[in-house]
Amino acid sequence: MRTLILPLTLLSLACSFSAVTMAAEHEVGQKDKQFTKKSISVKVGDKVNFVNNDEIFHNVFSLSDAKLFDLGSYPKGDSRSVTFDQKGVVEVECAIHPDMKMTVNVE
Repeated sequence: MRTLILPLTLLSLACSFSAVTMAAEHEVGQKDKQFTKKSISVKVGDKVNFVNNDEIFHNVFSLSDAKLFDLGSYPKGDSRSVTFDQKGVVEVECAIHPDMKMTVNVE
């Protein structure tokens, strides 16, 4: 029994470690009152960093079932991140500029 515990423990640790290291980070800018990407595909667990490159404030949010969030208003040079933890299509908008829209496809 004792010889079986060590391999199972090592296997469990390896699986946990690989799940953590597989998450990726993506960047979407905000420039000229638009997102720099109209659509992006990410995997469950990935993080998207929304960077404000405009001279004006933006407020990135989503009311989608797959991910509900509101990053609040932030100025040029600041960024806010969202980790996508559920599969689905996430419609992302700016609360200040209604024409700013993009889609995050979480696979």
